Amino acid sequence: MSTIRVQTTQNVSLEYEVASVGERMLAAIIDNLILIAWVGAWVLLIALFELKGTVATVFGVVLVGLPFIFYHLACEVFFNGQSLGKKARHIKVIRLDGTRPGLGDYLLRWVLRIVDTGIMSGLIAIIVILANGRGQRLGDLAAGTSVVNTRPRQSGGALAPAITPDDYVVVFPQAVQLADHDVATIRQLLYKSLEYDNYLLLNEVANKVKTLTNIQTELPDEAFLRTILRDHAHLAVAQG
Repeated sequence: MSTIRVQTTQNVSLEYEVASVGERMLAAIIDNLILIAWVGAWVLLIALFELKGTVATVFGVVLVGLPFIFYHLACEVFFNGQSLGKKARHIKVIRLDGTRPGLGDYLLRWVLRIVDTGIMSGLIAIIVILANGRGQRLGDLAAGTSVVNTRPRQSGGALAPAITPDDYVVVFPQAVQLADHDVATIRQLLYKSLEYDNYLLLNEVANKVKTLTNIQTELPDEAFLRTILRDHAHLAVAQG
């Protein structure tokens, strides 16, 4: 499985596992099934109530057409880079500079979806993704985004200690102040908050760690906590 290294604006390097073409296809199938079910349900209701003329047209456009057209854009904007299909497959959209994608990024991906998936049944998207090796279709290349796997990469599971290379550079040396049980709690809360999309909890944990260590940083909460875990693991090995 290929990975990408994201260099944040705070010069912190983060590594993500690129979502495979297979995972993205499964996510797309789930999204399409949801859209088909939505359209089918409203068409059935319109037929059941025998709506005709202007009323049927208004219902068709507002309740069927608009959700079908704007589904992916709305989902990614309001669900932090995930459609319902992506959420089910544990993949999401990120920016390659480590910042959170904005409305403009999602708009670019949405507009270029017409080329990526609307022509040749998605073959263009598949070819581009396989060719660049960074999980990017044309929309991602234009927006500076990628689609990555949100599942933990450690072989020991979500709560396994982080493993760092010998040449790893510690970002926050204050991480040494944290006790082992503190780090275990941070790791558990981090993955629980990501699993349930609980970004309030994620923010609370990050703020608590910053208070304990007197760290001041503009890193996003998830990136900060992942960095703290890696720093602590590396420092523990170096001191051991």
